[in-house]
This record gives sequence, C-alpha cells and structure tokens, in this order.
Amino acid sequence: MTLSPPDLILTGGRVYTVDPEQAWAEAIAVAGGRLVAVGDSDDLLPLAGPDTEIRDLAGAFVMPGLVDVHNHHFLAGKEELFELRVPIGASLDGILEAVAAHAATLPDGAWIVGGPWASDRLGDVNTAAALERLDAAAGGRPVMLSDDSHHNRWASSRALELAGVEPSSAGVLTDPNAGDRATGVLLEAAGLPVARAHAAAGALTAEQERAAAQRGVEILNSYGVTAFQDAGVSTHILEALRSLDASGDLDAWVVSSLLINDEIFGFAEVGDDLVFGGERFRTEHHRPDFVKIFLDGVPPTRTGAFLEPYLPDDAHGDHFHGETLLDPAELTDWLRRVARAGLSAKIHCTGDASVHEVLNAVEVLRDEGITEPRYQIAHGQFVHPDDIPRFAALRVSADISPFIWVPGPIVEAIREVLPRDRADRIQPNRALIDAGAVVAGGSDWPVSPSPNAWEGIHGLVTREDPSGAYPGALWPEQAISLAEAIAAFTINGAEAMGLAHETGSLTPGKSADFVLLDRDPFAHDARSLVQTTVTETWFAGRRVYEHRPAAA
Repeated sequence: MTLSPPDLILTGGRVYTVDPEQAWAEAIAVAGGRLVAVGDSDDLLPLAGPDTEIRDLAGAFVMPGLVDVHNHHFLAGKEELFELRVPIGASLDGILEAVAAHAATLPDGAWIVGGPWASDRLGDVNTAAALERLDAAAGGRPVMLSDDSHHNRWASSRALELAGVEPSSAGVLTDPNAGDRATGVLLEAAGLPVARAHAAAGALTAEQERAAAQRGVEILNSYGVTAFQDAGVSTHILEALRSLDASGDLDAWVVSSLLINDEIFGFAEVGDDLVFGGERFRTEHHRPDFVKIFLDGVPPTRTGAFLEPYLPDDAHGDHFHGETLLDPAELTDWLRRVARAGLSAKIHCTGDASVHEVLNAVEVLRDEGITEPRYQIAHGQFVHPDDIPRFAALRVSADISPFIWVPGPIVEAIREVLPRDRADRIQPNRALIDAGAVVAGGSDWPVSPSPNAWEGIHGLVTREDPSGAYPGALWPEQAISLAEAIAAFTINGAEAMGLAHETGSLTPGKSADFVLLDRDPFAHDARSLVQTTVTETWFAGRRVYEHRPAAA
C-alpha cells in the first residue's frame, strides 16, 4: 500500500515527545490530522510530496499538547462573557467597589453574579455589617459571589430573600455579635437555593451556553491545552459540547464528568436523571465517559472529611472531623451501578478520610471483578501514608488539582483550621509517583485564576509560589522533576482520562496535538518555569492558537 505524502512536515526543532521509546526528535510529519512520523529531519523530508507544507522551526521547542485533567471550562467561559470578575485577592473594600461599579451598569433588580473572593477573606465578609455594605454597594439588587474554591457563596439580603434562605438553615452562617443575623455566607449546598433563584430569573440561552463553552476552549488553547476533563457537567454543557463538535468547532479532546450529586453548581439535572443518558451527546472529540461525585467539601470551611480532628472552635468543638456526603455503602453502590453502564468516576476528596473511603470502595469493586472503569481521586490534598501505595495497587489516578501544592491563600486558610504540621503536609506528589501511581495534573480553573499549566509545573518542581507573593516552599521533599511534571500534564492526564491512545505524547498514529514554546524549559532554571509561554497550539493537525505580540 502506498501512503499519501504528509500534509505538513516540521523540521529543525527540539522536539520533546514524552514517548519513552523516543524521547527526543527534531521533526514531525502530519497527515489527515494524525502524526505519521517522528524523527530526524533528514529522515522525514523525503516523505514530502509536491503539496506538502515544509516548515523549518529554527530550533523551536515542541512538545505534546497539554492535558488538563480537571477544569470547569464552561463555567470559566460563562464567567468571562457574562459575569462580574472581582480582582484576584481583593480586600473587602475591593470586593464592594467591584460590585458597586458593576451595579451602576445594570437596571434595578438585575442580578449581580460573579467572583471570586479569596478564602482567606472569609473573616472579613462573614459579618452582618459586611452584608449591609454589600446590600448598599449593590443598590438592593440580588448578589451571588463565589469564593475562590467555588464551593461557597456570599449572597446579598435580596438574594437570600428571593431564594427563601433562612438563617437557621444548615450551612448559612450568622453573626453572633449581631443577634445571630445572617451574614450572607453560604457554605457548600447551602448556596444552591440562591443559584436556582438566579437561574429562574433568567438562564442563558442555548446559543449563549455554546458561546461560553467555546470561549472556555479558546482560552485553554491559548495556554496550550488540547485535551481536558470537565469535572462537573449537566445536560446544557453536554449539549454545548456536542453542538460544537458537530459543527467542527470543538478544538480539543473533551472528557465530561456527569454529576451524581451537585453540592455547588445548582444544575437542574443530576444523578439518575443525568448520568445514564450521556451517550447521546458523544461525538468524535467529546467523550461523556465519567461521572463526578462530591464526597466532601473543602478544609477552610471544615467541610473536608479527615481521619483526625480539626482545630477546636466554638461551632464544632474539640473532636470535629468533618463528614463525607455519601456513606461507604452509598458510594460503593453508585460506583458499582455506573461501572455496569460502562462509566468511570472522578471523586472529589480533600480530606484524608474521604480519600480512604474511595480507596476502600474501589477495592471492593476490584475484588468483585470490576476491572475496566478508571477511577480518579480529585484533589487528594491530604492522603494518609498507609493509603499512598493503594493508588497504584487499585489503579486509582491522583488528580492533583488545584495548584495548592505551593504557599498561597488557600493554604493560609487551611492553616487556620488544621494543626500546622498537618496543614503543611499537603499533596504528597513525590510519594505517590514513587509508589507507582498515575499522577495527573489539573488546573481546577476557574478555581485557579488561569489554566496555565506552567504555573502548576513550576510549583510541582519547586514547591514555591510561582507568583512570588507567598514566600517559602511547601513540603519541599514532595517536589518532582521537570520531566515528571510535564508527564503529569501530558501523557498521565491522557491515561487518567482514557485518551492515551489518542493524545498525550508525540507518537506516530496519535492525533497531531502539539505546542510550540518560546523556550526550552529544560535549559532554564526551575524558578523561571512560570515564564514559559506557548507561542502556537495545534490540535488534530490544525493551528488553533498563535501568540501575537502586542503592538509597540
């Protein structure tokens, strides 16, 4: 059989393939959106035909397209296109100034929705006086602002009224210094009535939802991401992705995680109404292959589930461990049911007790002969040492996101609720890799301000804050090598998502998904990794992003 000449040959590059069979090359050839050859320029140039485009890279660094195993692309696109963006790290005054400025552009009664407010600002916003200031800044309009974890909300009095939220409801915080009046801070599921009230007041149109999904993918492409897993979807997001791919406008591989329980989003369809009907949204590049389970919350608000107790406080006493949202029997039953439907699972766990519960459930299923599904423990911030080797033994991937393996506001907030020696033993990435686990990198964007994998890679290698705003290193013994960190954001992510046969390395036969960088990261100091910039992103043999320097 005579093979057709390649459509494109790139030569003269420094190509890092992330393929152990051939880690380095200088040229790649592409035909029909697939890689057909990887090797030396002299070997690939003879493959060219009269219509082959040949491009000399002049030494540019090339690597596989980045893989983000955990983000919320639709929410990020929606926030950019349709919501208020609060300045990162804003003080209470800064939050209120942003609300007031946005309110001035809106008609009376219109909702103000957006965020984020930083986790370590909880003490500032969680007072009755702060709620009065929020009401004034909004001019009496309903307001719903998410925190940086996107698990908790701060709502105005008008929003609480429209949602029928009572101060006595679980998860509704009150101010003991102001007669136990509500502060507007709503933890986890306590915020869902407000989210539903906002949706009832005017949800996005199908075309706006499609635009939000497309904008999310465009931003991901600009950071070199060519494959990702959305960590929590319902029908409207599935339809937006199906529609984009059907029209040829989905410029990434997407694996969706269909929500079994919804503690933070307020989506209409979850659980049985959603997870067994995802197949109708499958397309070439969209794979509705996972379910998503929230098993606990987040440590700063004491909703993560731990084997040892939190620091004592007036509300919880001396021996509060947090709780899982499903008991062990419920978790195992759900995993068994979805496995029979051919679905894998991503399970949100931030405390070591929830991680332990997932590993126990997977062990039961593996013993029952359920071998095909993939399981991801999402975040896995805290893992008991005895559970680390179980990841590899049970074939459970560690979805290490968001970027909290370095000092920062979320770590500072965790230090307020856990003893310092426990709070600082967060994200044991070195130990997981040494134990043979698949460690896959995710951004959890928009929980993280951007989906820039080089911020994560910088942090994984140095355990230092890439921005330099927070000094020191967090548990530096858990640092990993640059090659391991790149693998986490390429082939390991693809493996965890079930896409390793399609993408994640520059291997002949795989999709032609690759990026050009402004530098060779292996030739620079680890503390400059965050400065790495994507100059071009290619998906399925098409250039989907090109960096254009700002005009002078």
